[in-house]
Amino acid sequence: MQSSFSDLEYAAKKKLTRRDRFLGEIESITPWAALEAQIAPFYPKGDGRGRPPIGLNRMLRMYVAQQCFGLSDEGIEDALYDSQSIRRFVGIDLAREAAPDATTLLKFRHLLEQHALTRAIFETINAHLAERGLIMREGTIVDATFIAAPPSTKNKAKARDPEMRQAKKGNNWHFGMKAHIGVDSKSGLVHTVVGTPANISDVSQAHALVHGQEHVVFGDAGYQGADKRPENQNSTADWHIAMKRGKRKALGQDAMGTLRERFEQLKASIRAKVEHPFHVLKNLFKHRKTRYRGLAKNEAQLFSLFGLANLVLARKRLMPLYARGAS
Repeated sequence: MQSSFSDLEYAAKKKLTRRDRFLGEIESITPWAALEAQIAPFYPKGDGRGRPPIGLNRMLRMYVAQQCFGLSDEGIEDALYDSQSIRRFVGIDLAREAAPDATTLLKFRHLLEQHALTRAIFETINAHLAERGLIMREGTIVDATFIAAPPSTKNKAKARDPEMRQAKKGNNWHFGMKAHIGVDSKSGLVHTVVGTPANISDVSQAHALVHGQEHVVFGDAGYQGADKRPENQNSTADWHIAMKRGKRKALGQDAMGTLRERFEQLKASIRAKVEHPFHVLKNLFKHRKTRYRGLAKNEAQLFSLFGLANLVLARKRLMPLYARGAS
């Protein structure tokens, strides 16, 4: 196929931007064929009478770009016209065709939600990473973060999202939901995601964040007593939960107190890995607020976001494999 003038101009650029490099890495390390195989059975094939559906690969790439840059449906449509690097990633040549519109992406997103395909995306990416030895499953770190929801009632329903709740952390109140995650203690990659209203306690979800094969579980002080809860009685893992702040401050200055303080520091250094996926989610992908109404839709998006976050976190380890020709 003959290249358009804009493609040739883009290829002749002397400087690659950070967006160019980021999209190039995502392009290389994403298991596109495996993801398409999960979605294809549910994707419309067309009946030959009307306009044929847009190719699955193109819609999937548009969806991935949307999640990576924290854009709305309308925002990614505009980005396809504004950004040559995003057009190239999605595979759009405006000299020959129009970009898929926001409504088309909305229908694609609803398809993913309806058939639990964002969870399939997350699991497929993790299987891809496990095959390359990046998820060890020997230890798990559990944690949760607030995702704010719009508190405004200036909407069609004239009400806040009824499935979101308010909760207090420290001196601050948060309205929205929680993203609970289980993270591989070796690689720092997310293996489990659970979405709940913000008022659900962290410790009540600990059992849902372990996969049962780990030998050790780490958590902050919010998970105190997790190992004694009925739902965790069959767990064979050792639970290493952070000491509460007041109790830690009261440690003595003797040899035993010093040893226990060092042990708390060691546990904290291991738990620090759980902050990396949250950093990608909130700072790189700009997902600090829920985008949709209802818990199910927002939890579905979390599966996609954390799956892509795993690719971002693993990209430095994956790129050499692909440079050597690994499939």
